[in-house]
Amino acid sequence: MTLSKLLVANRGEIAVRIIRAAADMGISTVSIFPSDDTESLHVQQADEAVRLEGRGVASYLDIDQVISAAISTRCDSVHPGYGFLAENARFAQACLDAGLIFVGPLAETLELFGDKVRARAIAVDNDVPVLTGSSELGSVDEAIAFLESLGDGGTMILKAIAGGGGRGARAVNDAADIKSLYAEATAEAMNAFGDGTLFAERLITRARHIEVQILGDGSGTVSNFGERECSIQRRYQKVMEVAPAPNLPDGLRARIIDSAQRL
Repeated sequence: MTLSKLLVANRGEIAVRIIRAAADMGISTVSIFPSDDTESLHVQQADEAVRLEGRGVASYLDIDQVISAAISTRCDSVHPGYGFLAENARFAQACLDAGLIFVGPLAETLELFGDKVRARAIAVDNDVPVLTGSSELGSVDEAIAFLESLGDGGTMILKAIAGGGGRGARAVNDAADIKSLYAEATAEAMNAFGDGTLFAERLITRARHIEVQILGDGSGTVSNFGERECSIQRRYQKVMEVAPAPNLPDGLRARIIDSAQRL
């Protein structure tokens, strides 16, 4: 698969990195921007730039405008970067429907992993270890029942089924706090993702957050780029990454990477 002209559906540091990488590969680039990003570096560095209607983040989330910009500039592909529309299954499908190559996962994959309960089920089916967890929580009573199932001293974390970035996550250490924390998590998830559905997992305190970056070629071959330490967080959102993860036993590192590739 050869790309000749790429629309970068993002801004800031990631857009600049994509533009530079594309230039190294001989691929022409098109950036997009609202009026308040006119002087941004990604606008200046791309071969072409298309101004979007509106201002701020909302413009970058406007699927119709982004697709229109790609078509009007005769792009054959779209790179979403990270954030914004990068994990939006509807956007990935819209690119495909418009005859554009979406540089990222299939829409079906994004839809599947956009639902953490479904993703957990796939992990279990592929022998990937997961924490003790619930299905979708339909009420506070179901959340209380899950906490009680963990036994004396058990703690849990409520999580939004959709989205990421730590939104809709609340640690629960006492059943007396569940009602208020459940309401907070539901409201935050609804505001952030348009879906307030929650599930629960056993909470492991003082745990490390290790991620693995993988790349599939669309034909069944999956490679990994090693693991990274993401344990330094604020409100469940990582603020620093260290690669490779320090002080991680080689055997454990190998098992984590194998599980990620298998999934």
